Amino acid sequence: MPTDEKPSGPASYFPSIEKKYGQPIEHWLELVRNQQGMKHMDIVKWLKAEHGLGHGHANAIVAFVLARPK
Repeated sequence: MPTDEKPSGPASYFPSIEKKYGQPIEHWLELVRNQQGMKHMDIVKWLKAEHGLGHGHANAIVAFVLARPK
């Protein structure tokens, strides 16, 4: 079994998100976790408008957070 498995799904975007926006992925995950009661696309729009993320990156972060049990 390989020890350097590449992440799949939304997590596969995390290295490029960190590189492009200069923040650790945990920063973005925490921002999304704090958006209580908002729908997926509303959070994506918020990340794009307030933090300048591209659509794909914002969508990946939101999908990752919302897929995790609370």
